[in-house]
Amino acid sequence: MGLIKIFSGEEILAFGLKERLEEATINVVLRENNQANVIPSIQTSKAVELFIQETDFGKANPIIEEFRLNL
Repeated sequence: MGLIKIFSGEEILAFGLKERLEEATINVVLRENNQANVIPSIQTSKAVELFIQETDFGKANPIIEEFRLNL
């Protein structure tokens, strides 16, 4: 099975979600979005993406939804 993207956004939010998923023993891959450096912006935080294994999505989905509702 492959990886699926579950989050794209600010680094600080990504780390919060990553921590919750890892507490549930779900492996998370974090990838920095290098394209954010190409276009000048006033943002100080990095753009990142989180990926998980497709097989973990059923277990991760309730955690992801709870995280999104609390933003």
